Amino acid sequence: MSIDVLKTLFERHFHASPARVQPLQGDLGGSGRKILRLSTEKHRAIGVLYGVREENLAFVEFSKHFRRHALPVPEIYAEDLDHGAYLEEDLGDTTLYEFLTRNRTATTIAPQAIEAYRKVVAILPRFQVEAGRDLNYSVCYPNPSFDRQSIAWDLNYFKYYFLRLAGIPFNERALEDDFSRLTDFLLTAPRDYFLYRDFQSRNILLRNGDPFFVDYQGGRKGALQYDIASLLYDAKADLSPELRQQLLDHYLDTLANFIPLDRPAFLQHFYPYVYIRLMQALGAYGFRGFYERKPHFLQSVPYALKNLRWLLHNVELPIALPTLMGAFQSMLASEKLQAIAAEADNLVVRIFSFSFHQGLPKDETGNGGGFVFDARSLPNPGREDRFKSLTGKDVPVIEYLQQQESVHQFFASALSLVDSAVATYQQRGFKNLMISFGCTGGQHRSVYLAEQLAKRLRPRPGLEVLLRHLELEKLSK
Repeated sequence: MSIDVLKTLFERHFHASPARVQPLQGDLGGSGRKILRLSTEKHRAIGVLYGVREENLAFVEFSKHFRRHALPVPEIYAEDLDHGAYLEEDLGDTTLYEFLTRNRTATTIAPQAIEAYRKVVAILPRFQVEAGRDLNYSVCYPNPSFDRQSIAWDLNYFKYYFLRLAGIPFNERALEDDFSRLTDFLLTAPRDYFLYRDFQSRNILLRNGDPFFVDYQGGRKGALQYDIASLLYDAKADLSPELRQQLLDHYLDTLANFIPLDRPAFLQHFYPYVYIRLMQALGAYGFRGFYERKPHFLQSVPYALKNLRWLLHNVELPIALPTLMGAFQSMLASEKLQAIAAEADNLVVRIFSFSFHQGLPKDETGNGGGFVFDARSLPNPGREDRFKSLTGKDVPVIEYLQQQESVHQFFASALSLVDSAVATYQQRGFKNLMISFGCTGGQHRSVYLAEQLAKRLRPRPGLEVLLRHLELEKLSK
């Protein structure tokens, strides 16, 4: 798979060569996708390189189908599935999760974030029912439906990659009996609808306040309950029980416009689907965190355990699952998982790049303090014509700045101050630290330094790193 394929697709669609190619952070779940932004002064697109043809085909076909139903998904501009490449509409960088994080404090979520969630849950039935009626399920990958085999994969993922690797004791035969009972019950729910599969806050983008949807290539036929459970119990979104209930009610009110809705019957299956989604997520955290030793994936575990604790105290399932419930109780009592929770009682580090011409970034947390680093003393790539259309995320600018000794000295000094502050903030239980890098235009030096700091801090346990480039956000609108 070559970036040249994406460049060819871009030229074919826009009749112009891309002036910039930026790698994006892309798929945090570790799927292996390479995601890039290609652009000229007038045009932008997202290019995807991925070696699994069936999954690429599912995404492309689903996207075209959803757009025929006027659903807010990216337009597919061009494709070359023989070379694992396709080009799609650029919907920006603001995910629902990032918007939520910007618009919440320790105790409240701002009305605009709640409204964004309300818009999202109101659109979901259109995917599930309206577009699901005539969708070509033969292109689904790896399964055309969320069936017994799919459920078994998720449950075994949880058993082997979370329970075992976390050292949680269980009786395997008795646990398999519970898995069988749970599966039988899940399959009694009506399952003739489109199941998005990964309907969570990082797969929803906001543009001008309206939601757009991506990453549905794992979609298949299944039950309505799964996707709304995925969104409302999305671990790190950490929605309150009260807000979850409000959003569930809003979803059901909207769903009733599409199908005859028996609410008690829907709710009887809802919480079992919450549990299966929770176990699927924990299996993924365990695989990436325990097995592949990528500790930042374990930062979501405490939030999942918080959801689990609430479920155990507030929900009575219509079937008995004694061994599984016992395993859940053991998870909550586990010293190993409590240690992860203690480490991941996260300090949120917000890193900004900005232009001094536009003023300093605003502290939206109420915490105050932090650091503002003035990068205007460093060599400025923006003064050279070859860099003017590029940013501090582009390879030529990165290479230029990395050749400057003054840049290395500046960053080392900044990193030393930040390291000391982070350690102290974590020891004292502080929740927010704001770090800003400013330069003249907010395009080159400040962006590069912010990216480098985020790269250094992200692997550290107990930190949640949020990165924003204020001037680049304006350019992307």
